[in-house]
Amino acid sequence: MAGASGCGSLKEFRTPQRAEAGYTLVLPGIEGRSVWNTNIVKGLADGGVPSAIEVYDWTVGPFLFPVNLRDIERNRREARRIAAKIVQYQDANPGKPVHLVGHSGGGGMAVLTLEALPPNRRITGAILLAAAISPDYDLSRALKRTDAGIWNFYSPYDMGFLVAGTTVMGAIDGKHGKAAGAVGFVRPWGLSEQDRALYRTRLHQQRYSHDMVSSGHAGGHFGWADRTFVAKWLAPLVYSQIDTRTRYAADEAAPQ
Repeated sequence: MAGASGCGSLKEFRTPQRAEAGYTLVLPGIEGRSVWNTNIVKGLADGGVPSAIEVYDWTVGPFLFPVNLRDIERNRREARRIAAKIVQYQDANPGKPVHLVGHSGGGGMAVLTLEALPPNRRITGAILLAAAISPDYDLSRALKRTDAGIWNFYSPYDMGFLVAGTTVMGAIDGKHGKAAGAVGFVRPWGLSEQDRALYRTRLHQQRYSHDMVSSGHAGGHFGWADRTFVAKWLAPLVYSQIDTRTRYAADEAAPQ
């Protein structure tokens, strides 16, 4: 969650030509714009994602980590702003794929952004990397706002940030304890059968695998943002959803 410099403008990934292919929005952790966000953008491009790729810094600023993580009312307002950006893009580019990629606190913000979308709007999919949000957070509203679903990438080796850190500071939803980015999501009690179906069909979880070591990811908090890992593991996921979006959009088995 600590910050780092080295983030350029990345304008070459936000050209009109790329926007014609789709829109991928990267939400950083509570450090704000950083080299890790830059690596995610460049890794997606390295892996062949043709869409416009933009980093959106939702934070108050660097070194204000507790405020960035725990000011839930401000974060929900910011999520509404991000949702408005998505709606604006969709209005200008109907039918084009839209993805959210959120790292750490940005994973929590991706969930809040999905919830902030109007009921008649959906994006293609969301990827959560080391998400600093509680494992039992109710994802049903967020899942309804996706065609392909939410992918949660988590690692039990992320002890410092998503076990100790979120136990002391809390997660983005205010709960203290292990985060979903360390242990994965669990289905909360009391859901309707329709919402349980959403969990079965649209929540996809990927635990850290030692197969990822060769791609530069050793299991820690920032390994998910390694440029080589992103190119090898995440870019094909985004690209495959771009290619098959029509199939996902046509699947109406789960309630909308």
